[in-house]
Amino acid sequence: MSAAAPLAALEAQETAPPAMPATLEATGLAADRLEQLLTKTLYVGEATGLVLADRLRLPYGAIEGLIERLRAERLAEVRGAMGTGSASYRYALTDLGRDRARQYLADNGYIGPAPVPLVNYVDYMHALRSMRGYIDEERLRQGFSHLIVNDRVLDQLGPAVNANKAVFLYGPPGNGKTVIAEGMGRSVGGDMYIPHAIEIDGGIITMYDPANHESLEADDTDSLSIIASEPRDRRWVRIRRPVVMVGGELTLDMLDLTFNPITKFYEAPLQLKSNGGVFLVDDFGRQRMRPQELLNRWIVPLESRIDYLTLHTGKKFQVPFDVLVVFATNLDPNDLADEAFLRRIPYKIPIEDPSVDEFTRIFELNCRRRQLKFHQVMVAYLHRRHYRPMGRPMRSCHPRDILDQVTAMCRYKGLQPEITRELLDAACAAYFLQDGNVPMTEIR
Repeated sequence: MSAAAPLAALEAQETAPPAMPATLEATGLAADRLEQLLTKTLYVGEATGLVLADRLRLPYGAIEGLIERLRAERLAEVRGAMGTGSASYRYALTDLGRDRARQYLADNGYIGPAPVPLVNYVDYMHALRSMRGYIDEERLRQGFSHLIVNDRVLDQLGPAVNANKAVFLYGPPGNGKTVIAEGMGRSVGGDMYIPHAIEIDGGIITMYDPANHESLEADDTDSLSIIASEPRDRRWVRIRRPVVMVGGELTLDMLDLTFNPITKFYEAPLQLKSNGGVFLVDDFGRQRMRPQELLNRWIVPLESRIDYLTLHTGKKFQVPFDVLVVFATNLDPNDLADEAFLRRIPYKIPIEDPSVDEFTRIFELNCRRRQLKFHQVMVAYLHRRHYRPMGRPMRSCHPRDILDQVTAMCRYKGLQPEITRELLDAACAAYFLQDGNVPMTEIR
């Protein structure tokens, strides 16, 4: 089945965008905070009123009064005009304005889109949660149409996604626990909005992260002419529901606000960036911290759906924890967590080795992706020659990896990629350890 059409249908579900703030008061930010951000923005270089509005992601009407105040205080001046009206004037800082900008930058080095007040973000996340529908069997299968997953696993995943509670995916390595977690995010589908940054008590927390968020907005650099009539709050970015994945690199510090002592603003922790989507802790138990430390950190959020963060000033504040947390491990969950924590992970789903039939379907799927002619007899040969005699378990990743080896060998020899017994033998000789028991994917 082609995944393109079903996934497009899932992604077409849109959430209502935050309303455009037509006035300064509607931004929810103090005038002096916006004035400081405007001054720092001009410190980068002169700009027209429309360009300033675009950089702050606000309509020009909301900042026009602030620009006039900067001029009245001799902090900014007009250097020319690109057209008629104050929006087309070219503004630049005076010497006094540059001194003031350096003072502001020493206190907070953030320059970028105007932040969204924390209360607005919390209200949006509560509204998003209330709008979240439930998925049925058909929609779940659409989300997994790019994978071969047996019905038993799908029937366990569906209730877990609907409950939006933590999930343990456990079982042997190489059977697709990571891609299954990503499929859960695809099944939820749709889009949402995330602010570029959040403001709390004068502090700035950057939220939007291109490394973890997939923007659904067109990159239109020639949009200045429509800024005044932008129908939504451009301080928010429309994204696909996030699927944030971490592995062995995860440390406890990554789950708290990261304060940069040089720029003096914060970066949001990973679970805050994944709000509204899926947070996958891959290879759980192999992190650079003890599993108990992570479990203790999340006992309260998993139960109450609220997380608590702390500014460097010591002030604590709460944020929504609307995250589908997925722990994927090839270790025994009973060795990683005690009964109290396992109770807070209500869905524990084993991901087992594929059957011969499932292995064959996975092999065929990977052949199609590589435009290789599929021969079922070759899968039977693999099973008879390289699996059954050695007692070697079949793993879901094996077809992909073996076919990649076959393709690489053909290219090295200058041959058109195809599947033959000789090439399969050579691929398996390179891929599996020669004792025939432990595939390379299991060596850590």
